[in-house]
Amino acid sequence: MEGQQIAATPPGTGILVVEDSPTQAAHLQYILEKNSYHVSTAGNGREALAVLAGQRPAVVISDIVMPEMDGYELCRTIKADPRYRDIPVILLTSLADPLDVIRGLECGADHFITKPYSEEYLLSRITNIQLAEEQPVPAETPTKTEIFFECRKFSISSNQRQSLNLLLSTYEAAMQKNRELSKARDELNELNIRLEAANRKLAAANRELEAFNYTVSHDLRSPLTGISGYCQILTEICGDRLDADCAGYVQGIAGAARRMDELITTILSFSRIARSELRRETVNLSDIAKAVAAQLRMSAPHRQVMFTIAEGAMVSGDMRLLRVVMDNLLGNAWKYTEKREPASIEFGVSESHGGRVCYVRDNGIGFDMSEADKLFAPFQRLTTTEEFEGHGIGLATVQRIIERHGGHVWAESEPGKGAVFYFTLPDVTTDRT
Repeated sequence: MEGQQIAATPPGTGILVVEDSPTQAAHLQYILEKNSYHVSTAGNGREALAVLAGQRPAVVISDIVMPEMDGYELCRTIKADPRYRDIPVILLTSLADPLDVIRGLECGADHFITKPYSEEYLLSRITNIQLAEEQPVPAETPTKTEIFFECRKFSISSNQRQSLNLLLSTYEAAMQKNRELSKARDELNELNIRLEAANRKLAAANRELEAFNYTVSHDLRSPLTGISGYCQILTEICGDRLDADCAGYVQGIAGAARRMDELITTILSFSRIARSELRRETVNLSDIAKAVAAQLRMSAPHRQVMFTIAEGAMVSGDMRLLRVVMDNLLGNAWKYTEKREPASIEFGVSESHGGRVCYVRDNGIGFDMSEADKLFAPFQRLTTTEEFEGHGIGLATVQRIIERHGGHVWAESEPGKGAVFYFTLPDVTTDRT
């Protein structure tokens, strides 16, 4: 490069950016050009030296970690060349190790800028460097100093201004990091205060919910108990004096009271599931599915239903709550296949949506997917299911349990073609032997 002409650039506005990341280089170039700097770019140290051969920037800003020639070696090469050694070199670094500072001194760097940096901080450093360069300084021979750090010897050759600038920029970066940490600490304290307030509100809400549950359980059930009791007395004492219509009315009242009591039980169970603590363990969903299927068969031994249950579906979760999931999903399949001969219900595990997914499939009445938004909403009934008994709370309970386990539940169906309910749980495995 000896004897080559250096192209002139506007004083104080030419900056060479050396950065192997195109995204970082483009971001830095945008900031500088927006503030009227002329910017050249290079992807590593060797490319930067080629650029220097054709132009003389006012400042070189270089990343440290780069292929072929890193920022330290680039800086060392620049400072060793009489034509370029007075060009200020700024190294972009994370300053994660004290060795960074020593290596910066060793290669003759003028300043550090710590990543990530703000636009204001970057521009202020460049301005300060340019102002310092405009100040006349007496000729100074670099002093060679040997220091030891981590049992290694480093030879540092730099003038006093370079050393002072580098140490000051390092101190400034440390102070900036300290300010950021102080700000983060203050934000964390504020967040903790808000979290404590939220916890107090949650505790108050839980107490109110407990009071509500007590009211529902006792104050509402007491009148129902009285209604059911009076209906029984009327039937036993006055049964022979009641005509068919009156007897029917009494039975209707008793049935309504019984359904109201079931609804109260359902609401209380749904509330408890939302607040109960998860007790995680390894759970065999296949065994639970078999137990539920056996119980369903006993409830209606006249029905012809073929159950297909995959072996060894192991998950991590709360066994008690996962039993509720299987009770509801298999119970729904049992209910909505009542008019199918033969009925078919399957529990299995498949590869879907990028992972292992459990499912319950049936050949029942199905539903229209346009109503799918109602499936998991409490107390919502689909058009195709209105003739069947239920309170519309089972699938909402399933969704709440699955989501509390960190999973997801969804369904696919067509009217008259059955339905498939999918759900994900942690650590789903199966025995494929």
